Amino acid sequence: MEKVKGGLQLLASVICLLVAAAVIHNLSQILMRPESVSVVNALVGQSVLIICLLAAARILSKKGLSKLRSVDNPSVE
Repeated sequence: MEKVKGGLQLLASVICLLVAAAVIHNLSQILMRPESVSVVNALVGQSVLIICLLAAARILSKKGLSKLRSVDNPSVE
C-alpha cells in the first residue's frame, strides 16, 4: 500500500509541475498585452500560484520518493 501511495504522490508531483508550466505559459501570454491594472493583478496572482505549485510538487516528490525507498529497503529492527 505504501508503494501505491508513493507512486500517487509522484504522479501528483508531476501534475503540479505540468500545471505550473501551463500557468507560466499563460502568464507570458498575459504579459504581451498593454500595461494595465488587471495585467499587474494577474502577474501577482499567478506568481503566487506558481510558487505554491512548485512548493507542492517538491514536497510531494520528496514524500513519494521516501515512501518508495522505504518499501524497497525496509529497515531491520
